[in-house]
Amino acid sequence: MKNLSDIRPDETVIVIKVSGESSTMRRIMEMGITKGTAVTVKKIAPLGDPIEVTVRGYELTLRKSEASQVLVH
Repeated sequence: MKNLSDIRPDETVIVIKVSGESSTMRRIMEMGITKGTAVTVKKIAPLGDPIEVTVRGYELTLRKSEASQVLVH
């Protein structure tokens, strides 16, 4: 298992679990990143933060700290 922050651009992964503080976890899940959802990493900023992903047909930008709380395979 890897974290979403470890995935390279143009890779598609499936979410296994969202962890972290309840407020952060709820925020990530409200954006559509839930267990079983396919997520494609589109771009990573030159310094590694933020990360742009496609989830459920729309573009989303996450901080690296948020993406590290999403376990994927």
